[in-house]
Amino acid sequence: MLNFLPGPVLFALSMMLLIINTVWWSSLIFIGGLIKLLVPITAFRNMLTHIMNRFMWGWACCNGGILYLIAKIEWDIEGLEGLRKDGWYLLISNHLSGFDIAALTYVLRNNIPMLKFFLKKELLYVPFLGLGCWALDMPFMNRTSAKQLRKNPKLKGKDLHTTRRACEKFKTIPTAIINYVEGSRFTKEKHARQHSPYRYLLRPKAGGIALTISAMGEQFTNLLNVTLVYPDSKGDTLSEVMQGKIKQIVVRIETLPVPEVDDARYFNDADCRAQFQRWLNGVWLQKDEQIHQILQRYHSHQLVTDKLTSSPTQQ
Repeated sequence: MLNFLPGPVLFALSMMLLIINTVWWSSLIFIGGLIKLLVPITAFRNMLTHIMNRFMWGWACCNGGILYLIAKIEWDIEGLEGLRKDGWYLLISNHLSGFDIAALTYVLRNNIPMLKFFLKKELLYVPFLGLGCWALDMPFMNRTSAKQLRKNPKLKGKDLHTTRRACEKFKTIPTAIINYVEGSRFTKEKHARQHSPYRYLLRPKAGGIALTISAMGEQFTNLLNVTLVYPDSKGDTLSEVMQGKIKQIVVRIETLPVPEVDDARYFNDADCRAQFQRWLNGVWLQKDEQIHQILQRYHSHQLVTDKLTSSPTQQ
């Protein structure tokens, strides 16, 4: 509706609206979290959790409204069929920009429970956002590095214990947990530094998803393999969205069975870990090819469109 405005004006307007939207809903969620903390009645706390999840749904819907206001985005989505709001899901997805979370929560808001994230402990201190995530019972992790393990072997297994304790809160209420297995957002610099064997992806890391499955694997209904593509992005997707420059967002959702992770074997058997990593690498190889096909179709369509629009009118 407003995409006729100059990019910098749209950026300022969308930034203001996104901040207002986040502050409003996270404040309501935080108030609910404080009440839940003070009232130790399980039924009441579960009811409040449902209400706060509804607040997060409101945040996702308002994000969609802001997008409608500032840009003409065509959503190309496949794979929503058969998903349930009363299920438990583990999502894995490629990670391209700071906009990914807003995009996926909007796309999936009516099909699965509101997404939960494993967050770095430092994010707890981000104003409004950190407190809202805390109130929604999103786990804040302080992951033990390989260097720390070498210095103090007693820390081995601490991450699994922390993950299990965090997932206990998800066992009574339908939940969808997302894991960005690449560990960080894709950039060309990171891609080159890793010597990634994929064209559009970073190397996937199996440790985080293995921890989650070992802690809660029997609870999950399915694993959802999500592929996200911004075909016309030049690299800074978040800024491009906020300036109304993104015209299409492609989302592909593949429903898979949850792989088994045997605690006793996975965390003590290098062959078992290697086998799980090979499975994840195979999923990533297929995702890379899928992204390639999506981009090929998009750019072929753009070439045809550009040729037609640039051709002189036939008399």
